This record gives sequence, structure tokens and C-alpha cells, in this order.
Amino acid sequence: MMEHTETDALLVEFMDPRQPTYSRSTGSIRNNDRSAVANSTDDDSLLDMTVDTKDFHHRHYDLDGHGRHFGLEGHRYDNGSEDSGSLQGSSNIMDTLDDLPPGIGQYDDFHTIDWLRDIARDRMRHRHIVKKRQEGCWEQVKGAHDAWSGWVCVLLVGVAAGTCAGIIDIGSSWMSDLKEGVCLEAFWFNREQCCWSGPSLNSTSMNEDSDCDQWYSWGRMMGSGAGGAGSYIIGYLFYILWALLFGVLAALLVRMFAPYACGSGIPEIKTILSGFIIRGYLGKWTLLIKSLGMMLSVAAGLSLGKEGPFVHVACCCGNIFSYLFPKYGRNEAKKREVLSAAAAAGVSVAFGAPIGGVLFSLEEVSYYFPLKTLWRSFFCALIAAFILRSINPFGNDHLVMFSIDYNEPWTLQELIPFILIGALGGLFGKFFIKFNIMWCRYRKMSRLGNYPIFEVLGIVFITALLSYPNPYTRMNSSELIRLLVSRCGPEDDTEICDYKRSSNITDPFKWSALAGAGVGSAVWKLALALIFKMIITIFTFGIKIPAGLFIPSMAVGSIIGRIVGIGVEQLVVNNANSVFFSNICESQGKCIITPGLYAMVGAAAALGGVTRMTVSLVVIMFELTGGLEYIVPMMAAAMTSKWVGDALGRESIYDAHIALNGYPYLDHKEEFTHTTIAADVMRPRYWRYGTGVRNDPPLAVITQDSMTVEETESLLRNTEHNGFPVVVSRESQYLVGFVLRRDLNLAIANARKTSEGVVSNSIIYFTGHVPVDPNGPAPLKLRKILDMAPVTITDQTPMETVVEMFRKLGLRQTLVTHNGRLLGIITKKDVLRHIAQLRNQDPESILFN
Repeated sequence: MMEHTETDALLVEFMDPRQPTYSRSTGSIRNNDRSAVANSTDDDSLLDMTVDTKDFHHRHYDLDGHGRHFGLEGHRYDNGSEDSGSLQGSSNIMDTLDDLPPGIGQYDDFHTIDWLRDIARDRMRHRHIVKKRQEGCWEQVKGAHDAWSGWVCVLLVGVAAGTCAGIIDIGSSWMSDLKEGVCLEAFWFNREQCCWSGPSLNSTSMNEDSDCDQWYSWGRMMGSGAGGAGSYIIGYLFYILWALLFGVLAALLVRMFAPYACGSGIPEIKTILSGFIIRGYLGKWTLLIKSLGMMLSVAAGLSLGKEGPFVHVACCCGNIFSYLFPKYGRNEAKKREVLSAAAAAGVSVAFGAPIGGVLFSLEEVSYYFPLKTLWRSFFCALIAAFILRSINPFGNDHLVMFSIDYNEPWTLQELIPFILIGALGGLFGKFFIKFNIMWCRYRKMSRLGNYPIFEVLGIVFITALLSYPNPYTRMNSSELIRLLVSRCGPEDDTEICDYKRSSNITDPFKWSALAGAGVGSAVWKLALALIFKMIITIFTFGIKIPAGLFIPSMAVGSIIGRIVGIGVEQLVVNNANSVFFSNICESQGKCIITPGLYAMVGAAAALGGVTRMTVSLVVIMFELTGGLEYIVPMMAAAMTSKWVGDALGRESIYDAHIALNGYPYLDHKEEFTHTTIAADVMRPRYWRYGTGVRNDPPLAVITQDSMTVEETESLLRNTEHNGFPVVVSRESQYLVGFVLRRDLNLAIANARKTSEGVVSNSIIYFTGHVPVDPNGPAPLKLRKILDMAPVTITDQTPMETVVEMFRKLGLRQTLVTHNGRLLGIITKKDVLRHIAQLRNQDPESILFN
């Protein structure tokens, strides 16, 4: 471990604890090497086995059911155990855990948690509670409270997530309509609520004043006649001005109060759930500003959605409520179980899809997902959907705006266009990811990144200016999707439903018909809308306001699908007598092709191409539509989209942004296929088979019984490492354990304040027995902050095994030995750098930015 920059240290000299220990009686190493198990078990069982082993190593120091080594609960311990016998006669020795300063065992910002230690701590806490239950009724009540606290926590998270979603949906809908007009009789109504007594609202005509007497457009408010050029120009100006106002308000709120509220939040949520600490990202201010910013940014008419940020909002609720329950608030690994359930609730309220939300959390964002988290995630998603359904924000008894009510059959021949749509969705996903990452990288590297508010204003102005003339870009993206996936009925008088239907057949709206002039006009406008949305979304996703990607992707896909659907429909209607279409057409004029179904399949394909979701995507889409009979078309499109996307590049948009920001994230889905070994990656790497290969500084270590307080403080000042191996002596380099930098700093500072006789030349002891020197300064015993079971590997361990250990055990670091002696250390950051180097990428890009 050499010198690293301060950012290095902030990020991940990820220090983890679990290795061999030195036996003083035999002078040998007890090498509890568990790496061989890494390839033979699944994630949960492997983690359980490792944690159980860690429990065994610490049980000797477990005095009253709590782990003395971890000591995060702030308890004082009775030293009447066998371990305390070695302390008798040394009463002036400061035992760190007897006077534990706050913060020992906690984590600093931009550090990775120690999954094994936190899970072991929770098991020790649970054993203590089980033991205490025998002592009386009150302890049994406390034990019951601990058992159901997880369910209560996710219940509160579900209620909060559903409530926030309802408020955001209502607010964004009202503000979106405010750009075009106002309801004078009740200004708090949006256009749909204002015109409930009026005719159909599906019209996409330029002049909508005539549809509803209660709704006043801004042109009408200014006294201009409906449908005239003056009314159009006034409406155009007010549309742009309102959009600019909403956009600048969203950008100012984010910049001034909660910088973490920008973006969709899903890349950061994935990183946090993998064990990374980003203080404030899930805080109260972030929740408030994210909620307000989502309403404002959607109302500004930008090519973004609020559905993705719902995951961030729900996780903020999960983080806040977890602090009501110390079991979760004080344990970062346990807290991530609540956050996984909250992520499921976020997708549940975004799409009205509780099961899809659970699968999204499992497939996309969660790193550690035990079975009990699955149950709680389902419960949390269910409660959130129920609360949103009770609020009924859309006023139509549906959880989302674009649910469908048709069930027309599809035929085998239609799988061909469905697969084609899937391929187009995969191509769009690759196109979008490539150019969006290029633009975001340019923003980071250029002066543009220093002026986020001006960038937002520019994007808002261009979007409003170009989207108003086209009714399909002017309308809200959710309304556009609802229009495109719907079926044309007798009540629809829109361009896209202008068909030459025959009045000589029964139920003419059931059958496909020849397209009229309106359909042709609508197809051209949709094609222009497709080009505009594909381009503008590239520049919009990533600006410093809350911005999701689900709805823009689905809007692009639904346009592609509707255009393809209209094309297939006209092909079939014009060739109704063809043998190839014999099972689609009953007779001339009686063919069934549903362009709305193609739009729905296209929405799934485009979203799959961008996010690379598969199972959760299909479940979300069929929950969204209620059409179980359309599962096969959506599966075919989703799989084709993923295959095509993966063939061109395996990264999803979220993985690409994680890499762009340098987050320390090891993806479970990627395989490590290289033949390197631990000696190639460890630090220091100043030798290899007896020859020097890199001029690294020597490994910074602490000896167990020979370093003074001053020497240790000097080591802390001169290095930035997050932890230090403790060895028997510098000569032997036999490993004793591992101590965290934060714990060491706090313990020494606390000892200087509270213990008399501890001075700069006091010897620090990490051993069980401390010799008493009546003539010397008081020694400082810090054995209780020492991790005596750090994970170790040998220098010849294949990196494939090491990477699997980091992924499945959630390690911060592992120590490298050779013939029982300490050689070096491999941190999570070293693994990420090594992977980047093997991909011919800049290894120094693994820095949190």
C-alpha cells in the first residue's frame, strides 16, 4: 500500500477484516483460508459460512452477548471474564471498549461498509436478545419488538412512498397543464379535472379551447379569439415562459439546498446498496428537494420522467425511517435490507407494479437480497401501491396513466414485427448510451459543468421552442404513451384514429381499416417527434435537476412501435386475401391488427435496450397493462432488445454512469476471465519471483507490542490508508490482525483525554497480556479494536477467486501472505483498477467524482 491521493483515501482503501492469526504458543500461523469455498456455494450461504467463522473467532471476546471486538452499541462491559484476568494488576491500562468513544466501528463518507462485520454484529445482538428473553416478561416484549420492527419499518416506508408518489403525481399534472392554461372556476384543478363534464380529452388538435368551456387557455385569457394566430402565438410564448420558470426553479432548488437531488438516482442507489457510503444522499433535504424538483422538471416539459426518481424518493423514506429502529439505523448492512424494500416500493408506485418492483429490486439494484428481504420488499411494494390507489392521483381508478382495456388476440406471424421492434429497441439503447455518456463526459471535462443552471435553461428553452409546434411533443410524455398504446374507439376523433371504417359491418371499430389522411399526417408528426425525442433526451439525461429515463425511453419505443404497428396493419388490410394472413383476417375487411399493442411492445423494447432489464421489465409491462395474453410478445421483444444491446455493448445506462462517476461498484453480472493472480494486484508490488516490478513504498504495518503512541500517530499523519495490518514484529511479519484507521484515531484521542499516564512514549499493546513497568509510562491496550480474523489469501490465489470473494462476501480488503508471512494487501479499489487496466481503460478513473 503506497501513497494515494486524499481522494483515494476518501474512496476506497476499503479495509476489511478476516484473516489468519498468529499462535504465540506455537509460533506458527493459523491460516483460516476460506477462499476455496468461494466457487462452490451461492452468495448467501457463502456469506453465512464466513460470518459464522468470524463469529467463532470473536466468541472468546463476547462477554455478555455483544461482540466486544465490534463494540458499536456503546455498551460498557463487565471485565469479570477469563479474558479480563490478564488485565488484573494493570488497572491503569486503558481498555478502549470500557470507555468507548462515539463513532468506533462506524464508517466515514465515501467509504465501503464491512458486510461481514456488520452481519456478525447483528447476530451477536440477536443472540444477546434471545438470551435475555429468559429473564422476564419485559425482555420478552423487547424481543418481540425486535422481531417485528423490520415489518413495521417497511410498512412505514410503503406508506410514505405511496403518499409522496400521490403528491408528486398530482402536483406535476397540475403544473404541466399550467403551461397551456388555467381553470378559472377552480385554479387547483388540472385540465382533465376541470373538464370532467366536457367531451373526450384525447384530442391532439392545436386549439383545444372549444373542447371545454371551463378551461381557459392563455390566449383566451388575453382576449384573443380561439384558433387564431394571436391565440397561438400567446400560447406559444406562455408555454416557453412557464417552462423556463419551472426549469430554473428546479435547478436553483437542487443547487442551493440538495445537490444530490439531481439525476435519476438509480446509479447511486445501486452503488449504495452494494455497500458504499454517500452521506446525505438519502437525507431529509434530498427527499424534499427531489420531490419538488420532480414536479417542476416534469412540468417544464423536458424529455424526462418522474418514474425513475421515485426509486430515490422511496429509498430516502427508507433511510429516514430506519433510524427509528436502532437495529437498522446503527447497522449499515441491515439498513440496506430496508433500502432494497424501499427500491421495490419506488417502482411499485411509479408503474403500479408491486411484483415488478420486487423483481426490479432483485434483478437491478440490490447487492445482497436474502429471502426475508424478498418478503418484506413485496409487503412494502404492496402497501405503497395500496396507498397510491387510495389517493387516486389520476382520478381514473388506475395507478398509472397508460393502462389499457383491450384484449384483442395476436397471431404467430406478428412475432416477426415484434422481434423487429425488439431489435430496434436494442439499437436505440446502444445509440442512447453511447452518445449520452459522450455528452456527460464532455460536460464533466469542459467549462459547461461549471454552469449547470445555464445548461438547464438552454435545454429547457430548446425543448419548449421545438416541441410546441408538434402536438405529439408538446403533450406530456405519459399522455403521449397513453395515446399511443390505446385502441381507437368510436369516441376518438384524433388524427391517429382517422380510418376509413365501413358502416356495413357490425362493430366496425373492432376490425382494422384503411388509413385516412389523418393517420398519414400523424405518422409524419410521430416520425419527427421520434427524431426530436431521441436527440433531446441524450442532452437532457444528466443535467442537474431530477430526471428519470423510464418514461422518455418508453415514449421513444411506443412511437417506434405505433409506426411499425400502423405499417403492419395497412400491409395486412391491403393484402387480406393473402394465404400468409389467412389466420389474421376472417374475410375481406375483417382483419385484426392492434397498433396499440405494437406501441406497448415498443415501449418495453426501448426501455429494455436502455436499462437491460428482462424479467422485471416484462412483469412491469403486464402489470401496467393488465394484458396477460401479451406476455409472449413482450418477452420476445425484451429478450431481442437485450441480445442486440449486449452484442453491441454490455453496459446498461446505469452501469455506464456508475463507471463514468468512478463509483466503486463490482457488478455481479460480469465474469472475470483473466489468468492473473493476487501477486499481480496486491500493494506493495515491489517484487515478483525475486525481481522488482514496481517501485511501491513498503507496506505500512503496526507491531503488536513495540510501537509507541507517537510512532502510531506519526504513521496516521503520514499515510492515508483506511486500516493497518498488525504483525508480531517487523522482522517476522507474522500476522496478528487488522485495525481500522478510524477506530485507532478515536481510541488514541479518547485515551489521551480520559486516561492518566498515557503519553507520547506509551507503548501500544494489541496483545492479551501487558507487562507492567512501574518506572515507565502507562501502556495503552487496544486489543479490543483489533480484528483478529481478517480474510487472507496467498500470493498465488487466482484473481478470479479474489474477485468472487469481493463480490459475494462484500469485502473491503484482503491481506496477502506467502508461507504464512504478510506480503501485501488488496483493496476493493485495487480490484477495480486491475479490471479497468485489463480492459485497456485508465485505472486512475476509479475515483469518486
